[in-house]
Amino acid sequence: MRVTKATFRTSNLRQAFLAGAALAAVAVLSGCGTKDRMSTNSIPDDYRTRHPIVLTEVEHTLDIPLAAGDRKLTTGTRDAIAGFAQDYVASSSGNVQIMVPHGSANAGAATHISGEIRTLLAGKGVSAARIVETGYAAGATGDAAPVRLSYVATTAVTSQCGEWPEDIANDTMMNRNWHNFGCASQNNLAAQIANPMDLVAPRGMTPIDATRRSTVIGLYREGTDTSTD
Repeated sequence: MRVTKATFRTSNLRQAFLAGAALAAVAVLSGCGTKDRMSTNSIPDDYRTRHPIVLTEVEHTLDIPLAAGDRKLTTGTRDAIAGFAQDYVASSSGNVQIMVPHGSANAGAATHISGEIRTLLAGKGVSAARIVETGYAAGATGDAAPVRLSYVATTAVTSQCGEWPEDIANDTMMNRNWHNFGCASQNNLAAQIANPMDLVAPRGMTPIDATRRSTVIGLYREGTDTSTD
């Protein structure tokens, strides 16, 4: 078949049209893919921003129940007070208040045992100058008013969980986190932070133990197993 100029021109036009159609199809598919990724993977909000962990002053308390006939602390109560004192020493340098009830049926027992509480706190590392004893009106009721210990310390906290300000169906349709999402995880993380300053800056490194290092390296060179040494 003889190829004329007209035939050659028609063939070129057809190829150009097909190439343009292919490019257009690719562009459409790319646009759909981009839209799909944006709709499924792009989250407009962040639970760490919605429930941030912040450092603030928090009052830490321990209520010690006492009966009217008690004359000393029980073993369990002494253990609880010892744990309270350890937390205070690790996180605060302020005052520890011993709040003794007045006017209640167990007021006499509380006043008597408050001295034992003070001695126990001092024995666990709380400075005697930082222990302040105060009273509060409990009222003449039949209930046993507790002796309350309290101190204020900088503590890591976050927002309260269980708030649902809007219908969760709206968040699901818009593919975004609902308001309460991540709140429990943030609260658990804040509760596990022993030293709130770890959120501010890293701790300094302790110096190396040169003697121990030399011993381990020497055993390694000798081919001795140091995994249990």
